[in-house]
Amino acid sequence: MAGVWQQPYLNVFRHFKLDEWKRSTKEGDVALVMDKTLRSTVYQIWGPVSAGNYIQLPKTSTRSLGLTGRYLYVLFRPLPAKHFVIHLDVSTEDSQVIRVSFSNLFKEFRSTATWLQFPFICEAKSSRPGTTSPGTQWTCLQLDLQDILLLYLNRRYRYLKSIRLCASLLVRNLYTSDLCFDPAVTVTEARRNKLAVTPMPREMAFPVPKGECWHDRYVHIRFPSDSPGAPRELGRKSRSPPEAGLPGPVPQLLPRVVAGSRALQDSVSPMVQTSSPIASCRAPSVPARLPEVSLSRELLEASAQVGAGDSVNVFAHTPAVVPSVLENVGSQEAASSKQNGQEMARGKNPSHPRSFLPDPILRLKGVIGFGGQSTRWALWTKDGATVVYPCHAVIVALQIDTGEQRFFLGHTDKVSALALDRSSLLLASAQAQLPCMVWLWDFQMGGCLSMFQSPVHAICSLSFSDSGAVLCGVGKDGHGRTMVVAWGTDRVGLGGEVAVLAKANTDTDIQSWTVASDDTRMASCGRGSVRLWRLRGRALRSCPVDLGEHHTLHFTDLAFDSGQDGPRTLYVCSRSGHILEVDVQHMAVRHARLLLPTRPTGSLHQQKPTFTSGPGVAISSVSVSPTLCAVGSEDRYLRLWPLDFSAVLLEAEHEGPVNSVHISPDGQRVLSTTSMGHLGFLDTVSREYRMLVRSHTASVLACATQPVSRRLATVAQDNTVCIWDLATLQQLYDLTPLDEAPCAVAFHPTQQTLFCGFRSGAVRSFSLTTSDVLVEHRRHRGAVTGLAVTPDGSFLFSACDRGALAQYDCSAPQCSVLRVAGNMVCQDAWPSPNTLAVSGDSHLLAFVGPSKYTVTVVGTVSLDELLRVDISALDSAGSHLDSAVAVCFGPQPTSHLLVSTLSTKVLMLDVTSGRSVRELSGVHPVACSSLAFSKDACLLVTASDRAIKVWDSPTQARPGCQVYIGHSEPVQGVAFTPDQQQVLSVGDTVFIWDVLFCSERTPRGSIRGSARAPSVCEAGPATGQQEEDSVSGACGLPRRQVPMPSQARLPQLAVGATPSEGSDGMSSVLDDEGPSEDDSPTGLRQAPGAAVLVEKGAGGDRPGRTTGGPWGLGKPACSHSQPSASSPRDAVDLPTARPDSYKHFVARFKASQFPRSISFPPASGRQLRLKAVVGYNGNGRANMVWRPDTGFFAYTCGGLVVVEDLHSGSQQHWLGHPEEVSTLALSHDAQVLASASGRGCEVACCQIRIWDVFTGTCRRLLSHHGSAVQALAFSPDDRLLITLGDYGDRTLALWSTATYELVTSTRLPEPVHGVAFGPGDAARLTCVGRGAVTFWLLQQRGADIHLQAHRASLPVEVGASELTALCFGTAPLLYCGSNAGQICVWDTCSSRCFLAWEADDGEIGVLLCAGMRLVSGSNTRRLRLWDVGAVPELRLKGSGARSSAVLLERELTLDGAIVSAAFDDRIDMGIVGTTAGTLWYVSWAQGISTRLVSGHRSKVNEVAFSPDESHCATCGEDGSVRVWSLASMELVIQFQVLNQSCLCLAWSPPSHGRLGRQRLAAGYGDGALRVFSVSRTEMELKMHPHPSALTAVAFTADGQTILSGDKDGLVAVSHPRTGMTFRVLRDHQGAAISAIHTRSKEYGDFGVPGADLWLAASGDQRVSVWAADWLEDRCELVDWLSFPAPAPAEASGCLPPSLAAFCPWDGDLLVCAGLGPREELLLYSLRQKQVVETVPLPFFAVSLSLSPGAHLVAVGFAERLLRLVDCESGTAQDFAGHGDSVHLCRFSPSTRLLLTAAHNEILVWEVPAAEAQEPQCRVSWGESPR
Repeated sequence: MAGVWQQPYLNVFRHFKLDEWKRSTKEGDVALVMDKTLRSTVYQIWGPVSAGNYIQLPKTSTRSLGLTGRYLYVLFRPLPAKHFVIHLDVSTEDSQVIRVSFSNLFKEFRSTATWLQFPFICEAKSSRPGTTSPGTQWTCLQLDLQDILLLYLNRRYRYLKSIRLCASLLVRNLYTSDLCFDPAVTVTEARRNKLAVTPMPREMAFPVPKGECWHDRYVHIRFPSDSPGAPRELGRKSRSPPEAGLPGPVPQLLPRVVAGSRALQDSVSPMVQTSSPIASCRAPSVPARLPEVSLSRELLEASAQVGAGDSVNVFAHTPAVVPSVLENVGSQEAASSKQNGQEMARGKNPSHPRSFLPDPILRLKGVIGFGGQSTRWALWTKDGATVVYPCHAVIVALQIDTGEQRFFLGHTDKVSALALDRSSLLLASAQAQLPCMVWLWDFQMGGCLSMFQSPVHAICSLSFSDSGAVLCGVGKDGHGRTMVVAWGTDRVGLGGEVAVLAKANTDTDIQSWTVASDDTRMASCGRGSVRLWRLRGRALRSCPVDLGEHHTLHFTDLAFDSGQDGPRTLYVCSRSGHILEVDVQHMAVRHARLLLPTRPTGSLHQQKPTFTSGPGVAISSVSVSPTLCAVGSEDRYLRLWPLDFSAVLLEAEHEGPVNSVHISPDGQRVLSTTSMGHLGFLDTVSREYRMLVRSHTASVLACATQPVSRRLATVAQDNTVCIWDLATLQQLYDLTPLDEAPCAVAFHPTQQTLFCGFRSGAVRSFSLTTSDVLVEHRRHRGAVTGLAVTPDGSFLFSACDRGALAQYDCSAPQCSVLRVAGNMVCQDAWPSPNTLAVSGDSHLLAFVGPSKYTVTVVGTVSLDELLRVDISALDSAGSHLDSAVAVCFGPQPTSHLLVSTLSTKVLMLDVTSGRSVRELSGVHPVACSSLAFSKDACLLVTASDRAIKVWDSPTQARPGCQVYIGHSEPVQGVAFTPDQQQVLSVGDTVFIWDVLFCSERTPRGSIRGSARAPSVCEAGPATGQQEEDSVSGACGLPRRQVPMPSQARLPQLAVGATPSEGSDGMSSVLDDEGPSEDDSPTGLRQAPGAAVLVEKGAGGDRPGRTTGGPWGLGKPACSHSQPSASSPRDAVDLPTARPDSYKHFVARFKASQFPRSISFPPASGRQLRLKAVVGYNGNGRANMVWRPDTGFFAYTCGGLVVVEDLHSGSQQHWLGHPEEVSTLALSHDAQVLASASGRGCEVACCQIRIWDVFTGTCRRLLSHHGSAVQALAFSPDDRLLITLGDYGDRTLALWSTATYELVTSTRLPEPVHGVAFGPGDAARLTCVGRGAVTFWLLQQRGADIHLQAHRASLPVEVGASELTALCFGTAPLLYCGSNAGQICVWDTCSSRCFLAWEADDGEIGVLLCAGMRLVSGSNTRRLRLWDVGAVPELRLKGSGARSSAVLLERELTLDGAIVSAAFDDRIDMGIVGTTAGTLWYVSWAQGISTRLVSGHRSKVNEVAFSPDESHCATCGEDGSVRVWSLASMELVIQFQVLNQSCLCLAWSPPSHGRLGRQRLAAGYGDGALRVFSVSRTEMELKMHPHPSALTAVAFTADGQTILSGDKDGLVAVSHPRTGMTFRVLRDHQGAAISAIHTRSKEYGDFGVPGADLWLAASGDQRVSVWAADWLEDRCELVDWLSFPAPAPAEASGCLPPSLAAFCPWDGDLLVCAGLGPREELLLYSLRQKQVVETVPLPFFAVSLSLSPGAHLVAVGFAERLLRLVDCESGTAQDFAGHGDSVHLCRFSPSTRLLLTAAHNEILVWEVPAAEAQEPQCRVSWGESPR
């Protein structure tokens, strides 16, 4: 029960004061918005990344909510087409923290011992007309936390610890309670009808308008639905809505039964008679078409969706169907039609579900393997009887005497570190996957005590103190620095939390770490360092050990001695063979010994190693006992020494280097591990070595079992074939062919023979008796992809990737080739061990081929084709061609062939006719790679990705499914053992699963297994780990699907009861709804508004009169005479959350800043002149103006105002804004243009510039607003200018255009989206914002100015929360657009809204009206033209006006949301701007739209010029390659690749002096290189030379070769004609290639042959120069440059790019930037091999270009500057105009033009003649390197 203070319910947001954010936290885009449905404020959590936008309670993970209520009520609304995540951390009675997550991002249910993930799936069954989609309705999610933990993890609920609500959703509130409320029943209704339910309290209820049904507006989900506290027949006593709500006939819905649950009892009838949600049923998901359906089973088959129930899903349906939770869907048997009808009439369930028992049906018995991420970790337990070690994602505890294995499951990736405390009570583990999680396990019981995220990103070592109270972890942080963390674990077993005691960063290398016995002293060692650490208070401090002459050694491991008085000596080993004894007290080296094993030549016996001065053997590990020291070395030896190291006592040779050693607590056994994946121990008493575990060192590709004996053969990527004993899991044979790579394996069914296929095409047979190769055949020219032997042992078949199929006679020991058939097997099939399949009677062979779309069945004797099935034709409704992946025959006597397809289906085909008998859809998230069928056809095992699934009776209509996980890599194959008692799965390692029933002794249809699994309430404490695993599965089997107890009911999410007919819903409990509809006239109801009078003036401030309401302004703003003396932003302290409106301007984030002080050259002496700007800023709002009568046309691009002549295309560029221009306004006489931008780095206010249109000069610079300017507007007489601040500023300022002084300003309590002056009246202006229109009246009395405001609220019937756009029509009409898509018409005389209509599906951001026509633009990309000629007459009708008189004339869909528009007086033609960066010319008369200005939507990555300089090409992050005409800068060609980023580009040079065919080579983020033909406007070639994103590409001088570099540092050389990559250079591997430059040279230049010279620069400050002759396939290194790294940039924290290029005017020079620690250009001589000159720069360069025709260098900086350096005169000039970092600059071939790019802005500069240049600052070219 909850505490008294939590009764009867608790408002979580109110209790924790969410609005103050002191006990909670928010991250990202979290805003308080008004919801039109609930008519209240709600929290909007918005953002593309859920992890970066959330609300979390409590603020830190160290605190706890402590909410003990059983039910959690989440009142939220999902956003359309957006994902959301809800995380709940729940504490159990045993102090285990469980995370419960709900999300529509999850595709299937997943679980571990500490995490439950439930998918939230919204499905619409039969929606009523006019209702909202169920996926976007307000939802009451009622979670029974007690039952969730009990059903899925068999744990008891204690309290709710924390909550995290992640984007994207709207949330009203959270409540906890011990009561089960019904949200659809009011208190009045419950009392009137005497319902035995608990109605929802008034505070928690959703409002329901009178006459409407609760379930028509909202969704109620109760999970689990069959909780004991939830009433099962909640709505039976209340009446349902009329049946007219159903759009058609009601289908019959049959129940789905969870695997392991008993038959449904006490359930309501499955017939849904009305749309009432009380007609509860076990509803399946949407029915799917089955291949074969008989008429007698039509009712059953129509409601079954095969394969859809393999996960736990949370469904939110419309009220027609009850939401349900589906898990392990079992098959159902159909009753006859007559029986169905009778049972339905009696209200009974007609179906008879067959349970899928036992659950789980598989139990993990054994794992073959060791290691995975590392082979260092193997630990002894306290008694020395058990060894604990990791095997990829599984932790194994191996009893060395019995060989039994116990498992710790929960990791989702490979285990990277392991630690066990001295008492063997706590086990700690970490995994490699980010974010790095640390698990703490109860080693004795096997359960997970705690799981927490580590501040260390990659943990490589874990160490416990002897008491287990301190756990230390070592790894790397996010910046790559070494970090040490100490956690306190002393209270984790008592229910406490794991706390970080201390953490520290260090620059020293740490290879090993150990904790002493007193919990406070630690030690570490690494390269050149040994340090002693101390934990005191909350700090970790260290002190280095004085190593003396040994300070250069590379230390690998260390260990404290085990003295009774505490550690006194520290033993440290090194790679040089030294053992150092360190005195802990004095922190000094006591002894240093060099261990050297010597073997005298000619000696018959090995001598004991002695000490010499010679080189030592690298020691990798050391372990110390009171009498012995064990060391493991890379010479494969484990050696035991006395503590005085006088002589070797014992040694053991291994098959590989020894990685770790560990002496048992009793000192009698020494555990050792090797890099070969071997684990064993040396018994010091018997002097025998025992191998415990062997393993493959790479992924297992395939497996095969021998029917005669229980043997398993595996083949892996480490080029080994291993044979194992399934009884003992020990390795019997190890076959390692020389220079061969095995890839397929098969056993002979009757002989001791093993067949193996190799990548070379060879097929060999091995004798298991003599271990010899019997015969070898080489009939394949490609790699062998499959082997199969007939069950009678007569034939062997092999297939290769060249399409050949070979048949062998294997009845004799020496198998012989019978025939080889070509083009039989698919050559590009999906890699699968099920390539070939043989039927059980040995008569049929099936395979995928000859194409991947067909499956062929041939006879095994003659190879004659018997059947060919086109897989792509089986699904005629599919949108793409399906292909086959794997094949498998069903058992005899059934003649079925199973085929898995690429579309995640499994088809069951009749091998006689080829028709589809059954189809399983959605078997796995990706294609199923392997299949295995049991001999009795009861079980089907499928494998895909990291999971395997077991299907019960797949031949039936409704097969059940159980999911098992545990593999850390994709599962390559699954198979049944010959006795059908076990299932094998191979991938990263080998898993052996016990099947918990004997299929041969169980008749079909019966419940298998004699002992049923007890239910949750029956299950008591397990006596052992295996019992606990088989009962609950909570910490046993690695499964995605949590096994359900056998007696548990099917979980179902109930929607809740429907209020009785005629009830008032929830309106009876709402007091603040205002007057009801019965009290108001028909039509729109006007909400009450309040008049507000605010007085401000130049003559002084006077107290203003406020009449109430939210717009009461209590503090006057500053006067016009002193605009900066009193800031209006001090008036009201309101939240600055961004409104729910795209109309509101938000500047694009920029890491760069304009420099504080810089000098620019005068216009007369500039070496560059800005010619053109390519692009339009689609991020602005109303940032384009056009006046048809004068022809003035202006728009913005970054911080530039571009004035363009539409006839000639010439441009003027007005510079001066330091930041992105947000909006523009043109005076009515077209004499003045106002532009506004954000504030720069030196000013605290935004800039508003007033431009003279004729001269293009800036008249005045205004500053007042703090963040950004949302809108500008001139009064009709052009005497006043109004400026509106954005949501962060909320200031309205009025300026006089005569003097441009501030007249008055006011602080607004809420964000406002738009402002406009009334037509013909400069004294009236209007603003629109959150749910209201504000009418302002400007009055002047002497020197005082008064602003009288009247706020008119939006009628509640409109339902919009934000008014986003406005425009005036014919007086007195005002049109307003909303964020919900409505257009409202207001009468400005009476300040009332009399008409509204649905004008769009999205937010309206632009409105323009002239005469009888209205234009609206929205974020749905629609531009619509409306006929509003009848609206003036409708104004006279008042509230009786209807919107049917408004007609839609035309509609256009553009390429982005509409952000700006300008039309002529008749609205016949206009110009429209979109967020895609495009300006469109629109003609309504002609119905056309033409691009005027276009640019890249996102960042421009490269520019390339054509050789004749007629065109240029650009590529961008949006995946487009665009070709522009340099004469007009108009877009000519565009090549678009969807869902990819184009990162680099090159234009082919002329070949042999001829222009030839013009090609473009473009590199993309997926590693693809595409070659486009410019003349033919098509893609010629697509290559894939790189595994990662390309970062640089270049043609050679003759254009016959392409060089490309990627982010991993690889450089590929390819032919553009053939697409073949013939060379890959890895010299720069590890750092991204930042530049590739090529040029021609003389054949013998620089002492190397070849006519091509090219360089590559990488991000690690290295440049390589190469000479190549590609025709001779020769490429030689000419020079290699390496420089120290500069300091990272302060703004971005990243290193500047490494830039290099050949000097075009001096073939001996390289010009480099970003190399070295200083801001300078380096001139490097290839002949002198040194830097000959340096040129200082003001900042680090981010782009570089050298002009071919003049001695000019263009340098771009992250500080938004462009510098042009004249090498002849030694001068430099700086140029501004870019809105962001100048990351790209390129000269044209003739040096006439220079193109620069800043994000998506492209600036074209003209380079005047050198004679007209005027130097500005001298630069010395003779300066030597500093």
